Amino acid sequence: MHRVFCSRWVVSGVSLAVGIGVGATLTCDRHNKPQDGGLLDRIPIIPIPSVNAASEISPYQPGHIAVNKSTAAMKYGFPSLSNIKTRESYVTSYDPRNRTAAWVIEQLNSETLTGTSDRKNCNFKEDETVHVYHRSNNSDYKGSGFDRGHLAAAANHKWSQKAMDDTFYLSNVSPQNPHLNQNAWNNLEQYCRSLTKHYQNVFVCTGPLYLPRQEPDGKLYVKYQVVGKNHVAVPTHFFKVVILEKPRGDIELRSYVMPNMPVDEKIPLERFLVPIESIERASGLLFVPNIMKRTSSLKAITTGP
Repeated sequence: MHRVFCSRWVVSGVSLAVGIGVGATLTCDRHNKPQDGGLLDRIPIIPIPSVNAASEISPYQPGHIAVNKSTAAMKYGFPSLSNIKTRESYVTSYDPRNRTAAWVIEQLNSETLTGTSDRKNCNFKEDETVHVYHRSNNSDYKGSGFDRGHLAAAANHKWSQKAMDDTFYLSNVSPQNPHLNQNAWNNLEQYCRSLTKHYQNVFVCTGPLYLPRQEPDGKLYVKYQVVGKNHVAVPTHFFKVVILEKPRGDIELRSYVMPNMPVDEKIPLERFLVPIESIERASGLLFVPNIMKRTSSLKAITTGP
């Protein structure tokens, strides 16, 4: 059930603020285009269907208590169920065809961001838990023109050197435009870390997108480059879905998409906010039903029948 109160959506206790600005979490205006020199015009528009998330709710079973940081990251469930791998403090779903993750989820708070771990002690490495036919290696990136872009960022896991080391598995990496990786995308990662000052927990899900674009013949094609002898897929875009948890249990949701190309870092991050439904539709993942299940069960526990 969707209720609308002024510029804020309340979906079974999940707060989705609407608009543009520092506090914006979800924009509803799908017609007005930002004045950014046409950059976002090059992001393919994804048709957004109507969503009745309440119909997808099933009872949540609160019997599994998180015992470490990787399982804590899964508080709001799995966006998909294929090839799940757990690391020291993140969980990922690996895509063997594209040789990169479909998604990575991590939990950020003041504890995970504090510590003496140093990325200078880390090296990118093959993930030997992935079959040799389906994994990437460092030679795939050499001379490719792309960075080995972290999905779960190294700086998010300073609490443990092992946790930081785990972010250097190539299964947590996608080919990323160097200018994007080192500038606008880095700004988004830093912004996610800064949110821990204002929220009790920040859950971040990151992944690649392979979006269609219209070719001269008027038809839509999904077209992307591959690099290296293992044909590692180069995403056309990247997404971040950020679940913000307040001490009183309120939830805010923010979702971002950036093209895998040079992006002017002066463009405000709010310009890259997109409706969560657009990411769910393009990626084949589901976030809203999981959040609905969790928040509904918590509401039932705290308020009673």
